[in-house]
Order: sequence, then C-alpha cells, then structure tokens
Amino acid sequence: MNTKTLVQQSQQIARSALDLLFPPTCAICKKAGFSLCPSCLSSIPRIESSFCTHCGSVHIQNGVCQECTYHPLQISGLRTASVYQEPLRSCIHALKYEGNTRLAEPLGLLLAHTYIVHALQADVLVPMPLHTDRQRERGYNQGQLLAEACAKYVQVPVNTELVLRHRATVAQASLKAAERQQNVAGAFVCAPAYATGALVGRTVVIIDDICTTGATLEACAAPLFAAGARAVWGLVLARPM
Repeated sequence: MNTKTLVQQSQQIARSALDLLFPPTCAICKKAGFSLCPSCLSSIPRIESSFCTHCGSVHIQNGVCQECTYHPLQISGLRTASVYQEPLRSCIHALKYEGNTRLAEPLGLLLAHTYIVHALQADVLVPMPLHTDRQRERGYNQGQLLAEACAKYVQVPVNTELVLRHRATVAQASLKAAERQQNVAGAFVCAPAYATGALVGRTVVIIDDICTTGATLEACAAPLFAAGARAVWGLVLARPM
C-alpha cells in the first residue's frame, strides 16, 4: 500500500471519528445529519440552459457572451454549476475559509452533475493548485477536495501532481481584471514528469470553486497546452453574475 493511500485512509478514519464526536449539520438549514441536506442542495439553481457556449456566462447573445466575442478565454471552454449567490456563496466560503471540509462532498456532487449534464469528457481532473505556503496555512486545498469528490461520481482520475503553482501570488479577489492576469502570469508549471509528451492528445479538466475573469484558469491551462494537451476545460462551482 503506497503512502498516498495510507494518508487517504487515515483522513477517512479521522473524518468518521469527527462525525461521531461532532455530528454534521446542514450549512444552510442546520438540519442534523447532513453537511448540506438534499433539500438545500437541490435549492441551488443550476446553469443548464441559456449560457455562453464558450465560457458558460449567463449573459449571452446568439449563444456567445460579449466578452467571448471580443476576448475569449484561452481555454477550450468553461462550465459552471451555478452563480455566485446565496446559498452557494456561503457554502463556498465555509469550505474555503472556515474549515468546513465536509461540504466538499455535496459540492463535489454538484460539480459532477454539471460535468454529466454538459457531457464533458476528460482523461484527468486537475484541482487548481495552491502554492505550498498557502496550502500549509489553510491546511488543505479546497480544489483538491472538490475534485476528489467529483471524481467518485464521474469515474475520472484526479492528478494533484500534474501542474504546480511554483510562484506565490496575492489573492485575486482584491485585484482588477488586468491586475489579475499580471498577478498569475507564469505562476504555474507542468511537472517535469509530464512535460515531455505524456499529455499529447489528452483532455484535462481543471476544477476550482470560483471563476471571475478566468485569468487563473488561463494561467493554469497554459503549461498544460504547452505540454501537449489537446483540450483544457474549466469546471467550477460558481461565477459572479
């Protein structure tokens, strides 16, 4: 049994023990026994029609949004589960900043539903990497938790070592659009083991929680395309209106 499997099993045991000591309650309605109960999960509106065929935005005209008409994202496409509004906004915040990692499971299911509805076809799922300093500070990568939860339903492997965030960046939320692109430019590299042809002809789906301008997704996708990936898509929980 390899080290990664042992770590995953240890984490599962720890989560089970935590559930016994501190039973989960729904992040929205506070119903006992659920991190996000089925009723509240189903209350989150889904983007399944009337969206931009490239970036998934709900602001469209003739199938494509104005932004993609003039400045399309430099990725193969982006699909979004919902919009960044309540109650999903609070769930993402709780997962990302409040340590409520239990929410990764139902939110990962939401991503899996989006993956299936939009008929995405991936060879591998790649969670948006955090810089080692940021991940050490937070204790986990919420993108990885979401990707692993999604993968269980769509039966696509997750690779956390394919692309690395080798340069620390400031939080994108505090920056304007042009500053976001500059902030993440060159921040990601493809791991050496995968930079010599292993991705040729492959389709990669990058998993993240929120996409605003798409700058981080583009920066993450760039080394994957350079390594030979045929297509790189984004799959995220939410975009701001």
